[in-house]
Amino acid sequence: MKKILKISAKVFLVFLVLIGLYFLCAEVFSNVIVNKDQNQPKEMAIYISTNGFHTDIVMPVKTEMIDWSERIRFSHTKSGDSVQSFVAVGWGNEDFFINIPSWSELKLSIAVRAVLGIGPSAIHATFLKSVREDEFCRKIELSNSQYVDLVNYIESYFKKDLLEDFINIPTPNTYGNSDAFYEAKGRFTPFFTCNTWVNSALKRSGLRSCLWTPFQSGIFKILEK
Repeated sequence: MKKILKISAKVFLVFLVLIGLYFLCAEVFSNVIVNKDQNQPKEMAIYISTNGFHTDIVMPVKTEMIDWSERIRFSHTKSGDSVQSFVAVGWGNEDFFINIPSWSELKLSIAVRAVLGIGPSAIHATFLKSVREDEFCRKIELSNSQYVDLVNYIESYFKKDLLEDFINIPTPNTYGNSDAFYEAKGRFTPFFTCNTWVNSALKRSGLRSCLWTPFQSGIFKILEK
């Protein structure tokens, strides 16, 4: 019995050390700024929004570069309302997205599976009539070419059918009347989270970003500097 307790104590200690290293690395790497100098023309704007845990990229529905409503369709939402100006997209674990609509309904089994990278990924898209910049939403001005890079990054994570259309996930468990879910590529892990996905999108587009962050706080800290 003593031997079992000693082994259990050592395993628990190692676990605590690994958790500590994870948070330490997150703190250190989230303070390393990538693409610090922004000299590109400011030709348009996007937004980064958060609910305190998860971040979304908010973009105009239609620009010269892309009309998102041709791929993320109004008909996929409950309301079908086409009078929308912006679309917010976020990537994450499908089971977590669809079966935990709010933190008050958090289920440990689903959370554990998501952290372990078990199950497919999804993209959650929400149409918005307007966007207001505040502590939970930050504006980023960028060039048209940077936006093209951002669009290419986001599109690369959507799974597509034989007609190259995004694959909608039919579910009654949407967060409102103007959102929908889509099958996505990639695997959610502690090292590549929904926030890492957004940070990587900014980095790939030549925009100010962190070297690495699993948390939304890292992204917003960089945007505020």
